[in-house]
Amino acid sequence: MKIFSAITLILCSILLVCCAAKNNNHENKKVEEPVAIDPALAAKLDTAYFASGCFWCTEAVFERVNGVVDVVSGYSGGTIDNPTYEMVGAGLTNYAEAVRIAYDPSVVTYELLVEFFYASHDPTTLNRQGPDVGKQYRSAIFYRTEAEKKSAEDRKDYLDKSGKYDSEVVTQIVPYTNFYIAEDYHQNYYELHPNQPYVYSVSRPKVEKFVKEYKDYLKKKYKK
Repeated sequence: MKIFSAITLILCSILLVCCAAKNNNHENKKVEEPVAIDPALAAKLDTAYFASGCFWCTEAVFERVNGVVDVVSGYSGGTIDNPTYEMVGAGLTNYAEAVRIAYDPSVVTYELLVEFFYASHDPTTLNRQGPDVGKQYRSAIFYRTEAEKKSAEDRKDYLDKSGKYDSEVVTQIVPYTNFYIAEDYHQNYYELHPNQPYVYSVSRPKVEKFVKEYKDYLKKKYKK
């Protein structure tokens, strides 16, 4: 038991160091002001909640989708109040890094968002996306209605039957319970820190792959 405890402490220390490395020197970066939304538009917006690994990349993918008005990085799927990045990143909670998406359903449907979600990460790896390992990086859809649940399950079934992947899709499809907005310095991180090593080597290739595959669904400023 003492050996097991020692190993556990070492692993936690390593995770905390990794989190600190991600955080280093970014707390004072200027974050863009929240998107100003016309009241008439705001009245018809809907919301979606997804988790697909590091939220820096997930946020950047959905920010590029035409019909998406705003994307916020945060934490979802846990039980404790007010989780912090250090707690979530160290695997000390059951939260996943997630995004809250405000979108205009007359421009982009929830079904399309679900398709984009699955296409923009590997939904067959349990508690892992690339170099990020842990339940905080799990693939998850947090549905709020039975219609959303059906859309998520239908797409999952389609992908499993299509033979697109060698392994089954392991995305969690679970009821939405909560969402805590992440610290300010995480918001719009991909755009603000394009040369940060993780962004450049891990996030950027995923975003560029999505842009190439779904160019017809992008906002004008992101079309090449």
